[in-house]
Amino acid sequence: MYFLPPSLLLLLLLPLAAHKEVSAAALTMELEASERACYFVDCDQAGEKIGFYFAVQSGGTFDIDFTVLDPDDKVLLEGEAEKQGDYIFTANTLGEYSFCFENEASLTDKMIDFDIMIESEPRRELPGKQAALSEHTSSLEESIYKLNGLLSSIVRTQKYFHTRNNRSESTVRSTQSRIFYYSMLEAVAVCGMSAAQVWILKVFFSKTSSRYRV
Repeated sequence: MYFLPPSLLLLLLLPLAAHKEVSAAALTMELEASERACYFVDCDQAGEKIGFYFAVQSGGTFDIDFTVLDPDDKVLLEGEAEKQGDYIFTANTLGEYSFCFENEASLTDKMIDFDIMIESEPRRELPGKQAALSEHTSSLEESIYKLNGLLSSIVRTQKYFHTRNNRSESTVRSTQSRIFYYSMLEAVAVCGMSAAQVWILKVFFSKTSSRYRV
């Protein structure tokens, strides 16, 4: 009798435990001032889970307006002046879902990271000869779901730190530009005050010397 290594056995049982189909699109875009941009995702099965995440990386006060519409143009999600969001909802209607960002109320461009994920989890039934493995596969399936939850938590944490790093970098750049322009303005003001003082002294002494001239 041959014994399979645990790692190989796990790989063999993994397709039997759960068959998960996931399609996702992670994008970074720059939304100009007074602009509206929409992205579309097609749902071909009722009951699919749609995940929607976005975060404003730079621009203005790091806020954006967004709207999520179903194929019947019904508003599913919307928000005003939101910095970031992470939503999951069930697609009950077949068709094309739209995800729109609006920057019409702002005068600055915005850099936005977002991803849209469609996930379906059809369960594959075990063959009759492998019914004895049902207990093992159920425990394995539970472990896989726990690992999936932990990985999702790690991904969210990484996205949070990525967004925080980009916003801090944008704030530093904005502060540096302000300090530069304030320094230039201060230098011009000092030079102007010096020139004004020299001119005032010159005018004063010229009038004094002409008044007491013999």
